Amino acid sequence: MKKERKTARQILSGNSRKVISVNPTDAVLTALRLMADEDVTTVLVLQDSNPVGILSQRDYARKVELAGLTAASTTVGEIMTTQVFYVTPEHTCDQCLALMHTRRIRHLPVIDSGKIIGVLSSGDVLEELIQEDERFISILEHDMLSLTIDTGGAY
Repeated sequence: MKKERKTARQILSGNSRKVISVNPTDAVLTALRLMADEDVTTVLVLQDSNPVGILSQRDYARKVELAGLTAASTTVGEIMTTQVFYVTPEHTCDQCLALMHTRRIRHLPVIDSGKIIGVLSSGDVLEELIQEDERFISILEHDMLSLTIDTGGAY
């Protein structure tokens, strides 16, 4: 029996969150306010609808606070992480998790035909994998119960 894994598109279809983004010329303080308002820890950095970076609270803590800069006078472009890894809608949960693990990242934009259609967090992917495994275990338990009842014996 093969476990069917959902794709990034399928995970996003159950996720009503919008893509939260800022511009590289925005002040870091603007991005932090947006993160607080939207209750997120990371925002995409877009320029003309193209991803040019990603900004996390970790970037702020390490590259602004610890560097003695201020959020009001530092731009997002100065501190953002410029290497953005992404997946397509057809990538499976397993593939997304593997990429997140090997690249040590927590957020993956999902890009379809050059357009960002959503962002998956490590929590989204792990939650889906746990749910899939629980469904698979339930099926196996049901099958074992059926075998026990059908044969009249213990398994």
